Amino acid sequence: MIPIREQVFVVEQGVPPEIERDDRDAVSQHVVVVEDGLFVGTGRIDLEHDGKIGRLAVLERSRNRNFGTLIMRALEEIAMREDLVSVWLHSQIAVVPFYQHLGYAEDGDEFTEAGISHIPMRKKL
Repeated sequence: MIPIREQVFVVEQGVPPEIERDDRDAVSQHVVVVEDGLFVGTGRIDLEHDGKIGRLAVLERSRNRNFGTLIMRALEEIAMREDLVSVWLHSQIAVVPFYQHLGYAEDGDEFTEAGISHIPMRKKL
């Protein structure tokens, strides 16, 4: 999962590696997508932070094939098994339509993190 995130966030988007990795990895549940024996996508859910979804990343060669949707559905299933009533995330502005298509709604004001504009979003399960 870390190599996928490093490629997407650090190499492609210029996020500093020290920001991309954090202490929540150890306590979050992670999902990966495997294609032809290779990891191509990942995401995590932090149940201790009320179902915060994050670090959703799909390698460029595997994008636009519904892998992001598969990851999100798997993370939502984890949340439902834990009896959470909603999940939330910080969406990059560029991908807000992706999350809206999955039923997420904006839930706060736009902010900048790692030089990228984000907005909080939430979905009731």
